[in-house]
Amino acid sequence: MGTNTVSPEELAALVDRLRWDKRRHPYHGRGEYQATAHRALETATTLVEAGRAHTIVRTLRTAVDRVTRTLMYLDDSSGIVGDALQGLVDLYARALEQAPPANPKTLASWLVSAQFDGPGWPRIHLRAFAPALGERGIAEITAQVQARAADADPDSWSAQFAVRDFREQLAELTGDTDHYIAVLAEDLKNPEQYCRIARALTDADRPAEAVNWARRGLAHHPGNPYSDRLRALLVNLLLDDGQPDAALDIRITEFHRHPIAATFRALAATCDRTGDTTPLVPALDELRARAATDPYRLSELIQALTIAGLAEEAWSTAATHPHETGPHLLSSLIEHRETVHPADVLAPYRYLIQAQLADTGKYRYEHAIKLLRRLRAAHTAAGDPGGFSRYLAELRAEHKRKTSFIAKLDNAGLTP
Repeated sequence: MGTNTVSPEELAALVDRLRWDKRRHPYHGRGEYQATAHRALETATTLVEAGRAHTIVRTLRTAVDRVTRTLMYLDDSSGIVGDALQGLVDLYARALEQAPPANPKTLASWLVSAQFDGPGWPRIHLRAFAPALGERGIAEITAQVQARAADADPDSWSAQFAVRDFREQLAELTGDTDHYIAVLAEDLKNPEQYCRIARALTDADRPAEAVNWARRGLAHHPGNPYSDRLRALLVNLLLDDGQPDAALDIRITEFHRHPIAATFRALAATCDRTGDTTPLVPALDELRARAATDPYRLSELIQALTIAGLAEEAWSTAATHPHETGPHLLSSLIEHRETVHPADVLAPYRYLIQAQLADTGKYRYEHAIKLLRRLRAAHTAAGDPGGFSRYLAELRAEHKRKTSFIAKLDNAGLTP
């Protein structure tokens, strides 16, 4: 979209169409609204990038307000309008850098109201608005947040989150690492806070402290699924600090705590970085032992074997236990196997075809036809085209009562 094809008036017309009557059905006109919101964002972006922000800052704020309100009544399960709204508010911050407000305190009040009185969206990034706010605006937000904190309902999650979020963002804007960490440390209920602290210390060139905070976070949240990012950060910090053994210990400990393919993959990646693959041997032995007593663990073992580059063992295990392997993993293994060893994939393909025909899914017959085409190609590559014809004849006889399937076979040209 060229700058000569858009105008502030065109943006205003689009924003005028961003109104939404709350009595309207949440689905009716949703597609048109999505298109209008993204067209408004695209048009406004073109104008801002052309240096014409001063002509549209008020219109942009109106757009943000209208879409924010609309999302209270329009169904946005796809997130399309929400993405457009976030783009609009971030663009509004960029526009204000070109055309600063005459009174930063007014902007500060609008941001505080959006954070505390809004429905919870869009996300307000104070760093983006900092140039337009200046010292006066930031001081105003600080004062208003303090007032809001004093009046906030201690039992209201949204109110407490709004206070904490803005306090943390304001602390980050000060550039004082210790102050920022102190504010973050007031709420250590999740591993992400430890991540943020460790990153802040890393940025401040204080790696030893970053490692300590990351270790503390893992100690307090060992089983939290969100601890994976913190664990990865700690491993990277240790490797950057020349402590490969300590980094491997982190991965080994987590693998033993939760011996699955995902933790093995992380261990293997760290082994690759350190050049020491020794820990993979006992890890694989543990997965083999678990699979021997619990067949449902076989898929984890097969994935780990693949990660470790033990393709032959992975294939033989999967081919021997296709049911426990699962269709998705088995299909992936077949794709890698059939090019060089087409004869090996014939039985696994037949297993997948029968599994589709035993299923009750809507598209099971279509999937079975696709697999049959691939099986035919594998038979041909293996030098046994007649074997496919015999199998197909047996399949037709076995499933002759499935008339829809037989019809699809005929239409696909897969007759013997």
